[in-house]
Amino acid sequence: MSLVKICGLKDEVSVKAAVNGGASFIGFVFFENSPRSIEIEEAAKLARGIPDVTEIVGLFVDPTNDEIQKVLSRVPLSMLQLHGLESPKRVLEIKGKFNIPVIKAIPVAEPSDLDYIASYKNAADWLLFDTKMADGTSGGAGVAFDWSVLAGLRTMIPWFLAGGLTPENVKGAIEMVNAPRRGCFEWC
Repeated sequence: MSLVKICGLKDEVSVKAAVNGGASFIGFVFFENSPRSIEIEEAAKLARGIPDVTEIVGLFVDPTNDEIQKVLSRVPLSMLQLHGLESPKRVLEIKGKFNIPVIKAIPVAEPSDLDYIASYKNAADWLLFDTKMADGTSGGAGVAFDWSVLAGLRTMIPWFLAGGLTPENVKGAIEMVNAPRRGCFEWC
């Protein structure tokens, strides 16, 4: 069975549904330009209802250390998700500074977008493949990319598939990327 990450939750009903549905990861978005952005105090309140067996992930876009620290001082994050243009060096700096596992989002539109994932091998604990947007950043719009580009992916870094996943298409996505053995899924 694939692991599932539900991201962008903003209310108690959604968090309870994700937990009761068996989500392994719950994500809160701390990027104010996102329609799924959540205030720190609200995330702290919602986090209290998440069981210890569920990872709490904070999504950031090109954050400063102060921005991350401000969230961590109130919300018990178990992972950080970097969804901007963070370099491997910056990912490693964040991981070292906060001593928390890091997920690095990789924007994907075509097979060549996977050419540089090896540079994150020693920096990121997880990768997240999401739709490449016009500005070069990763997803957040619920739009799918051609998931078949991941079918032959070989990496030692565990990874998530994101971007346009729905209850109607997730079975096909699992089969296409061979996810039960190689990946996880994120719904936003």
